[in-house]
Amino acid sequence: MSPDVVVCGETMLLMLAEPGVPLEHAVSFRRSIAGAESNVAAGLARLGHSVRWLGRVGDDPAGRAVLAQLRAHGVDSSYAVTDPEAPTGVLMRDSHPARAIDVQYLRAGSAASRLSPHELQPRMFQGARLVHITGITPMLSDSANRATWRLVELARAAGAVLSFDPNIRHKLGTPARWREVVTPLLSRADVVMAGEDEWELLGVPDPAALLGTGPRTIVVKHRDKSATCLTSEAEAAVQPAFDVPVSDPVGAGDAFAAGFLSGLLHGHGPDQCLRQAAVVAALVVQCPTDTDGLPNQAGLDRALAGFTDAGSETVIR
Repeated sequence: MSPDVVVCGETMLLMLAEPGVPLEHAVSFRRSIAGAESNVAAGLARLGHSVRWLGRVGDDPAGRAVLAQLRAHGVDSSYAVTDPEAPTGVLMRDSHPARAIDVQYLRAGSAASRLSPHELQPRMFQGARLVHITGITPMLSDSANRATWRLVELARAAGAVLSFDPNIRHKLGTPARWREVVTPLLSRADVVMAGEDEWELLGVPDPAALLGTGPRTIVVKHRDKSATCLTSEAEAAVQPAFDVPVSDPVGAGDAFAAGFLSGLLHGHGPDQCLRQAAVVAALVVQCPTDTDGLPNQAGLDRALAGFTDAGSETVIR
């Protein structure tokens, strides 16, 4: 069956320390998975969309756990590559609602970093309506960078909407390297979602200026946690963040992307897409791991109704 959505990128085994305990002192860990693209894939699958994940894992227990977890989320991993010569990446982190999160990546030389263009074939994208990528993938290695441009080409050939989230991770490279590798991708996508600080780092102080150069929809996530959606067809829509207790802030951006993209797939306008995005993000930050709080459609509908009743609406200006 053809998927609604194709994503491609790195998925790692996540070892999450017990809540509130600094990583260096933690003795108990919960196993899960982490990866920007697979988080979005899981979110969209939970919301009823058919999603395919493309990527690479090692032929090891961590890789088998990653693939099993993707399948448990309802994500098609049938085209995943298992590399017998390279390990699956591992991410260790702690969890705290207020202080900075300590993250340790064990990904050098990982199977995911060996992604190459020839592994991506047109049949994997046949029938897809949306292809979602992030800036993490091209920053992993030169071959993964070339593979990302192959993804752009295949998305175009399939007639799919191309969604792009820079998802800047400073441990992967300097700001100059991010601008060199990732900034050129901004004008190739149809939908770009990025934080205010990410737009600035990538040398785009006025994201609206990109409209008409490639992107048809631009989302700016502001420092105060509100978000603005810009299109050339409608007035800007602005969505404040919902006030919820935060258990673990990691994964909020990917949850936001899943909610927004689900709205696009359903044909909703910018205001409804933003509202869905904010709701999914609000649900995820109340739970540990990147995916525990992801709702199904019924859960999203209930949360939308609850937040709307509480008086939080999208502002059009």
